Amino acid sequence: MRLTRLTLAVFLVTLSSAAYAQSVTNVLTFLLQNQSVQTGSPERDRAATQATADTISRALLANLATLPIPTSSGAFSYRLNPELGTVERTTQNFGPFFVERAQTAGRGQASFGITFEHFRFASLDGRNLRDGTFVTTANQFVDERTPFEVDRLTLNIDTSVATVYGNVGITNRFEIGAAAPFVQLELDGSRVDTYRGRDFTQATASARSIGLADIVVRGKYTLYSSDGDGAAAAVDVRLPTGHEEDLLGAGTTSVRLSGIGSIDRGPVAAHINAGVTFGGLARELSYNAAIEVSATRRATLIGELLGRSIDSPGHIVQVSALNPAISGVQTLRLAPDTSMLNIVTVVPGFKWNLSATWVLAANVSIPVTNAGLTAQFTPFVGLDYSLGR
Repeated sequence: MRLTRLTLAVFLVTLSSAAYAQSVTNVLTFLLQNQSVQTGSPERDRAATQATADTISRALLANLATLPIPTSSGAFSYRLNPELGTVERTTQNFGPFFVERAQTAGRGQASFGITFEHFRFASLDGRNLRDGTFVTTANQFVDERTPFEVDRLTLNIDTSVATVYGNVGITNRFEIGAAAPFVQLELDGSRVDTYRGRDFTQATASARSIGLADIVVRGKYTLYSSDGDGAAAAVDVRLPTGHEEDLLGAGTTSVRLSGIGSIDRGPVAAHINAGVTFGGLARELSYNAAIEVSATRRATLIGELLGRSIDSPGHIVQVSALNPAISGVQTLRLAPDTSMLNIVTVVPGFKWNLSATWVLAANVSIPVTNAGLTAQFTPFVGLDYSLGR
């Protein structure tokens, strides 16, 4: 039996070299399928494998295909002073990172920029993916506390995202913008069977994808503005330009409708957003808030809270059932939890006015919840340039 198991392991490792050229979703399924734990229920195994692969894929898409992108408004907001005939800045701060403010750029004002982010995903629902402790299947005697045979998965998922964006003020109340994220996704993993303390590698595989993710086109209209206070409405349309098989896109168009409120009191400003998304990966409710403090004329300190409730299975739970092939043994498997995926993130950072119209942005996103696929932190850096001053 041991010889057969070892031969199977060598054969699967040889096959894994061909998986490098496959899509990311195929590689995930490959790593999850190649188990050696005898469960006695192939149908359940196939269903659990597909469900787990789909859940991990959706959790990854929730971070990439529906990734929050930089705010549509540039760092500067201008208005024409009719008494003096000059264009003046209307805010002392340089705007939030991801949370929208009610103020628009101003008629004829335009800006563009580029941002960089790096995700090093480390856990799924609090279970570490990188240290080889993520149990996918196990056999355990009902009168023992630990399994005698376990399949464990190791997944290293790293993603770099560069987003190019721009916006232009059509009127003093209405602006339009667009953002194009470019993603490099790298995944490599292995599956190891441990039987009575001895390890046997079942599969190894790698995948890499580089390309355009889903482009966002958006518009924002200021409904009310007075003495620094404002309210606005925004529409974001996310187009299915990313390759779905490589987890770069959701595969279908989505539309987000948002309400925006702002309070600006000179050196301090606060913003709140609430939105609902239809189509795309799943229906989503978002709630965001930001506060800005102008430390100097050239520097703004920013803190943001980003909340998302996604109506899509993004959780993994462990279920058990009696093994029909081995008496007195229960089999542990992974299964999706269909409850909503709730993600909360805090984003501290700053914006610094390098020169007249260049603004440097830097922050770090830190997850408050461990739901879905999470990174311990995500660094972000960007440059914004304003035209038409």
